[in-house]
Amino acid sequence: MTLVADLSVFGDALTFAVDHSDLLWDKTVEHVALSAASVGIALVIALPLGVLLGHVHRFSWIAISVANVGRALPTLAVIAVLLVFMPIGSSVVAIALVVLAVPPILTNAYVGVSEVDQETVEAARGMGMSEWQILRRVELPLATPLLFAGIRTAVVYVVASATIAAIAGGGGLGEIIVNQAGYRIEGVIAASLLVSVLAFAADAAVAGVQWLVTPKPLRGRHAEDATLVTDAGEAHLSV
Repeated sequence: MTLVADLSVFGDALTFAVDHSDLLWDKTVEHVALSAASVGIALVIALPLGVLLGHVHRFSWIAISVANVGRALPTLAVIAVLLVFMPIGSSVVAIALVVLAVPPILTNAYVGVSEVDQETVEAARGMGMSEWQILRRVELPLATPLLFAGIRTAVVYVVASATIAAIAGGGGLGEIIVNQAGYRIEGVIAASLLVSVLAFAADAAVAGVQWLVTPKPLRGRHAEDATLVTDAGEAHLSV
């Protein structure tokens, strides 16, 4: 009976998706726009900083501190604090999502660049390359797998967490998920399934970009060689 009931609810969710396709489309567009803006801002902040710190092999405490603070701050708490100083809206949620996305991008960018074999870097210097050329033509290509692993982690985090935008008037699929009284359980399930699909699609899209920009000799790296879990990154940085 439980299985039959579950299948019935799932069928109702699919019916809801068909009957309310316009609503789901509008909320999906809002969700994607908010997520993309948040990840974009996080990339502008964290990526250059992480790459620079990894290149100079100094000030690793910055990456450690940002990663630790980012993990320690619950997104809901950040939104609650921001609402004291800012009006309700998507800007509040975007800032909170940026705080969520910065640590994995910064940590992986730092570790990815700093872990490049120093003999290779010294050989490039011996060939007369400038520091900019070394960074662009040696360190960044070799750091690409780890660097994109951080971006993929941040993208999935943000897409999945953007549902909290509803509590601050930010729109998105979260408005349906938190409003069971208005959209019933089938609406909640339909919106939740869409969030899952968006997370997988975003991860696949970033993986595609990674494959395109990764030098051919590095494209065969296994995922476990390229993926850096935040905890592992912090442990490594602390050494």
